[in-house]
Amino acid sequence: MKIITNIARVFVGLLFIFSGFIKANDAVGFGYKLVEYFEVFGTHFLVPIALPLAMFICIFEIILGFTLLLGARMKLTLWLSLLMIVFFTFLTFYSAYFQKVLSCGCFGDAIPLTPWQSFYKDLILLVLIILLFIGKQHINPLVGERFERFLVILVLIASTAFPLYTYNYLPVIDFRPYAIGKNIPEQTKGVPDELKYFYKLKDKKTGETKEFDKWPDGWDIQYDFVESRTEVTKKGIEPKIKDFSISNAEGSDYTQDIIENPNYNFLLICYDLDKADKDAFGKINDFEALCKQDSVTFIALTSSTKETIDKFKADTKTNVVFYNTDGTVLKTMIRSNPGLMMLKGGTVVDMWHYHSFPSYNDVKAKYFNK
Repeated sequence: MKIITNIARVFVGLLFIFSGFIKANDAVGFGYKLVEYFEVFGTHFLVPIALPLAMFICIFEIILGFTLLLGARMKLTLWLSLLMIVFFTFLTFYSAYFQKVLSCGCFGDAIPLTPWQSFYKDLILLVLIILLFIGKQHINPLVGERFERFLVILVLIASTAFPLYTYNYLPVIDFRPYAIGKNIPEQTKGVPDELKYFYKLKDKKTGETKEFDKWPDGWDIQYDFVESRTEVTKKGIEPKIKDFSISNAEGSDYTQDIIENPNYNFLLICYDLDKADKDAFGKINDFEALCKQDSVTFIALTSSTKETIDKFKADTKTNVVFYNTDGTVLKTMIRSNPGLMMLKGGTVVDMWHYHSFPSYNDVKAKYFNK
């Protein structure tokens, strides 16, 4: 029992740390996921605290995992672990059964799970934590109390600093289909299902009904058509990027013109201009002006209305040309509002948070003058 208990302890502890780390790597994306849950449960009043709550959950998960590995304060650690996993088991079951949130965000974009996969994962964790309760007398602290306290404080500081860093300077590890090095046109392609067709035909003379996997020669003379069916023989692969389009205010499509541009070009992502950081537009306006001098394409993508765009341009005194793209797509492209993405031939070359917005000359020296 001692061996089983400690194997379960290590497994649950490492999984908690991994799950917390992955979410902390993209705390903004996890915050978006929490907003989905708030909307499903009608708790819209929680939307403003989605991001800080997302960060707290990441930190909480990492700390619990670490104390499990240390065997520290086991009574408190086990009860907190149990309460957390019971809550998330209910949440994932509700999402799976009622098909409300189709991805729980448990492991971010690193390991996408279906709602039922998330529920089964939480169910296994629930069983393991109950097992830890049963065998808790076999769990002993790995270090002394003073060193244990020091390590926990150290992990608390690190686990707090990490999501704050990724919030201000983009995810350290990017698992999204718009990550640096990814080609957007390629990510919009999928592999269709392989299908096989069957035809049910009725013999005109005998009245017997048969099923064929291809049309028999002269079938219309001997048979009457009854019905057909289709069978998937090999499941295809869905495209990683869906619903990506760029259009102007009149609705004209410019998607291919932008993402197939063979030259370096820049996309300024502002998914919601009402929430965009206006102070960043001092640097952005200078950057755009220098791009124009060098005939380098620089456009902005937003989901905001024309009225909002016009007001925003007047407030920020910007000459950037705005195009429209779905808001969810823009939030996926870059975790910054605004954020800058550089493309060449549809491939993402680099991207920047508005907190680390580059100078045009630095970008030019690094990429254009090679």
